[in-house]
Amino acid sequence: MYYVYILSNQSNSVLYVGMTNNLERRLYEHRSGAAEGFTKKYRVHKLVFYEVCSDVRDAIAREKQIKRWSRQKKIDLISSFNREWKELFTERKDK
Repeated sequence: MYYVYILSNQSNSVLYVGMTNNLERRLYEHRSGAAEGFTKKYRVHKLVFYEVCSDVRDAIAREKQIKRWSRQKKIDLISSFNREWKELFTERKDK
């Protein structure tokens, strides 16, 4: 399984679109600061949207498609999936 996801910061003013084959691991990397770059610099750690794809080529194409969209179109996508922009993933406590 492959995941296309959108992260935001606490105030929902910054958006980041990514793709991974392990969403839990990738979120850990973003949140722990192991992933250098944009998400670390702007503290973009809140999962507000994701889609599941069974084929890596489909996931890559979808990520690229969403990245090309305007900010408003991304906001509309997130709002249709997660109206209140709540955090969709919390770390498991049993680890």
